[in-house]
Amino acid sequence: MGVLKKFEQRLEGLVNGTFAKVFKSEVQPVEIAGALQRECDNNATIWNRDRTVVPNDFIVELSTPDFERLSPYSGQLGDELAGMVRDYAKQQRYTFMGPIKVHLEKAEDLDTGLYRVRSRTLASSASQAPGAAGPAGAPPAGRPGGYGYPPAAAGAPPMPAAPPPGGRPGGYGYPQPAGGQRPPAAPAPGGRTRYWIEINGTRHQISRATLVMGRSTDADVRIDDPGVSRRHCEIRTGTPSTIQDLGSTNGIVVDGQHTTRATLRDGSRIVVGSTTVIYRQAEG
Repeated sequence: MGVLKKFEQRLEGLVNGTFAKVFKSEVQPVEIAGALQRECDNNATIWNRDRTVVPNDFIVELSTPDFERLSPYSGQLGDELAGMVRDYAKQQRYTFMGPIKVHLEKAEDLDTGLYRVRSRTLASSASQAPGAAGPAGAPPAGRPGGYGYPPAAAGAPPMPAAPPPGGRPGGYGYPQPAGGQRPPAAPAPGGRTRYWIEINGTRHQISRATLVMGRSTDADVRIDDPGVSRRHCEIRTGTPSTIQDLGSTNGIVVDGQHTTRATLRDGSRIVVGSTTVIYRQAEG
């Protein structure tokens, strides 16, 4: 059973109690949980062959209406989300450098239903195994505030002086603008990358360099949704792949961020109207 499914099941027993009002919010806890997983993946830093370090301190920024609905339950929700991150890290064999914490904050620039996740690596006094907790320690000299790479624990091999190729240090600021995101790894020589999207469980292959989604019968993939424009948006495959709004009425939301253009990666969630589209790519 997947980590997100287990997370949903843990919340089911709370829906009729404390969390009843939470689920009236436009932002659903499982969406936040998925964003935290992506934040770990995007900020994973390879320390050595047996150790990949991910952030352990997260801030979820919410619109004013969503924050007001969720904030009375932020303690319980934060604990559940931290538990989900712990389970996901165990599954992926990630390592934390300190206790896992998830906080909610209000962001005046976000509309209802939109959110941002920011993260950083805060080190404890000793190296931690996935899911381990302990008091947060002071950052080493030259690394203010605990941002960036976690410090080396006593007796542990030193951290690399620079990020590995294609990596970026953990720090507040996800999601980044399209131009600042880490591009996906290039296909192996002689390999071929396959692209497709999934809508309501149906797979649509992307066999050309571009794919237009919209309500029109002329669109490459037709979406029967009154909130979708006739030619709503266009996906361009490549390294990296991108999505571009085509002047639609309601715009696009990519991984929780309302935007007109964004970089896509395997698993990106695209919302058009009331329809969720999952972008996928794989080598082979």
